Amino acid sequence: MAAQILDGNATAKSIRLEIASEVAGLKRKPKLVVILVGDNPASKVYVGMKAKACAEVGFGSEKFALPATTSEAELLALIDKLNADNNIDGILCQLPLPKQISEHKVLERISTAKDVDCFHPMNVGYLTSGDPFVKPCTPAGVIEIMKRYGIEMKGKHAVVAGRSNIVGKPLAQLLLAEHATVTICHSRTVDLAAVCKSADILCAAIGKPEMIKGDWVKEGAVVIDVGVNRVDDTSEKGYKLVGDVAYAEAAAHASFITPVPGGIGPMTIAMLMKNTLELYKKRI
Repeated sequence: MAAQILDGNATAKSIRLEIASEVAGLKRKPKLVVILVGDNPASKVYVGMKAKACAEVGFGSEKFALPATTSEAELLALIDKLNADNNIDGILCQLPLPKQISEHKVLERISTAKDVDCFHPMNVGYLTSGDPFVKPCTPAGVIEIMKRYGIEMKGKHAVVAGRSNIVGKPLAQLLLAEHATVTICHSRTVDLAAVCKSADILCAAIGKPEMIKGDWVKEGAVVIDVGVNRVDDTSEKGYKLVGDVAYAEAAAHASFITPVPGGIGPMTIAMLMKNTLELYKKRI
């Protein structure tokens, strides 16, 4: 079986075009603010990609780049100022944060009405209750790409490998909302391979390069690889990006599969744009 590739780049581009078309008719353009504390190279890349996406869809955007020595009080004061600005619709604080700053306090401080990532505990509660204010970007991207490729989730057995607050847990909630039967597994699951192989829809968000092998994939399963891992190689860069799934092996068994890169990554940023627009519309 040759798996069909779920093209995140093409799908995300379609979504951005849809958003740009809607934004063109608005009197005030939605605005997203990103806070970057420190000089983490990966964080800088992600923030740049988000700014580029904002420009493409016609959003206003602003970046606050703070030194790694920023105190927790200074960051919280900035968030308070942004919360009070009626021209700002979404606030995103790029993670990870320096050790002297409590991630929990920062995420709680962002207004629930501007929490574009859906990380605030209250918004997580809305998600769990089945009435999300907005949906977390990466899990929402997983659901959206499957819908756009006509993949049926209702009644299917979906296995989520990974239990993080950012991907694994909220993705399970969104799959439940699509009427899938959901199993969450992780590194301490007994016979993890067998659990994965029981999946009609296998979502990998473990954070370990190519951990899920081809013989962990049921014939005809849909494989969604959320992982992005940097591994050493002999290229000019000295590294390459791989997912949590051994792609070539899994593609031999799957019906659909997301590549890494070019799968869920672009969808995450597209959903960030969609969330910013949704928060704008809730505020007007």
